[in-house]
Amino acid sequence: MKDWFKTGSPWVWLSAGGVSLSLISVIGLLWLIASNGLSYFWPSQIHQFDVVDEHGKQSVVIGEIYDRESIPTVQLAHLDLGREIESETIERILVKTGNRELVSLDFRWILEPLITQRSLPEDVAVVERRSNGNFYGFIEKIVLDGKDVDSSKLDELLERVNEFQAQISELQKVDIGAINYQLERIRLKERKHILDGTLTEDVKADLVSQSDALKAEYQTLEKELLALRKEVSRDQIVMRAMGGETVAINFDQIIKVTFSNQLGVIGKFGVFIEQIYGFIFDDPREANTEGGVFPAIFGTVLMVLLMTVIVAPFGVIAAIYLHEYAGKNAFTKLLRIAVINLAGVPSIVYGVFGLGFFVYMVGGNLDRLFYPETLPSPTFGTPGVLWSAITLAILTLPVVIVSTEEGLARIPSSMRHGSLALGATKAETLWRIILPIASPAIMTGIILAIARAAGEVAPLMLVGVVKMAPTLPLDGNFPFLHLERKFMHLGFHIYDVGFQSPNVEAARPLVYATALLLVTIIVGLNMTAVNIRNKLREKYRALEH
Repeated sequence: MKDWFKTGSPWVWLSAGGVSLSLISVIGLLWLIASNGLSYFWPSQIHQFDVVDEHGKQSVVIGEIYDRESIPTVQLAHLDLGREIESETIERILVKTGNRELVSLDFRWILEPLITQRSLPEDVAVVERRSNGNFYGFIEKIVLDGKDVDSSKLDELLERVNEFQAQISELQKVDIGAINYQLERIRLKERKHILDGTLTEDVKADLVSQSDALKAEYQTLEKELLALRKEVSRDQIVMRAMGGETVAINFDQIIKVTFSNQLGVIGKFGVFIEQIYGFIFDDPREANTEGGVFPAIFGTVLMVLLMTVIVAPFGVIAAIYLHEYAGKNAFTKLLRIAVINLAGVPSIVYGVFGLGFFVYMVGGNLDRLFYPETLPSPTFGTPGVLWSAITLAILTLPVVIVSTEEGLARIPSSMRHGSLALGATKAETLWRIILPIASPAIMTGIILAIARAAGEVAPLMLVGVVKMAPTLPLDGNFPFLHLERKFMHLGFHIYDVGFQSPNVEAARPLVYATALLLVTIIVGLNMTAVNIRNKLREKYRALEH
């Protein structure tokens, strides 16, 4: 046994066991997120339950089964279930019933002993709406311009409505939005002339002329928008709910109508792909509990890319100074200690620092110097995507510095001496020999920085991220990339939906879906960086040897 320990085999097996447990844990976690996240998009069957409550009153419940659980029978001793329950537990079903006009909650629990009959009616429809959630029921009739029409025209009407909605969205966000932006710029330009004392009659007349032209164009677009809204809201679909009530739903509120019980495997797979596409590219609805997460995806990727552009040069320059130029003295030791300590500072502290220094101090001074016409409304003196990127750049700076310095330390000094002996300057040696060989280590630091920054939430809550951003930081208005705007983030979206949502049951699968998407984006960014690192390693392998 002693000889076996002396060979070091126990430590090899112990290390292998630790790595195996870590891999199993990671794979299990990814499987949990993926299975729960992807199941959110698969169309469920719509069940109809005939239920008798404890008072003997019969009712019908229509909806999707979301969850099942068993509860001890003794907890239900106060209820009259109509018969004696011999088992120790009773199963109950969580059903999503929707129909917020008729019931207060989207979900309700049903005890198995209270169900007298269940079925899967083929003609039951799920109406996905822009507000008020889903509606479950049966189509009674379709009203087109005040007249009843055949239900076979449903798909045609929905396609027509979606085209109108796309035109309405284009008018609101692009055309009318651009006019509002230009009108605001004219107002600020006029205020700037007033502050500078340069508002002459000619300048004022020119600004008024520009404003009038924009307002006239705005009136034309507004009439077009009202005409589209009138056209899209004239038709209705009349639904019969589970309690027999009839509800008229305007087509302008309908996104799609699905007959889930009529779908085969191929049909369900088509709906599955469509749901995933909508989740990725649509805007969120209903307090982020429905719709897509495209603004959050865009904000996450943009913030990470900005952070990478900021942290990479500063981290590399700091590492080059510490390893190539700084002497071995007390000041250098102090710098290294500071870098190591920065890596251990809690992320929320960086958020507080970013809010106080970047937002209030730097941003406030920028507003007073360059944007006095907008005050007291701040431009850069408020949380935004720029300050978020800089804050996370400082947070991840130690990772890049340490990784780059380790890469520089692995380069033999003989290569430096040989380059200098051949007549190259120290700057040329650094640029043409040292940095290319150290580039894989630099990319390793950037990969680690991306992985950490993409998942951080706490500092972003203070310096730029919001629950709902009305506009993206990138649009068609000059200067196109608006770094002062607030943005949405997938990590904060998970926190908001999971812990701040008014509808917890509806939000639970969305949390898994968003977490899966965030992991996928982080893996995608990391794999891109790893691919670049491997190509650099192969390119400069000859120099390294």
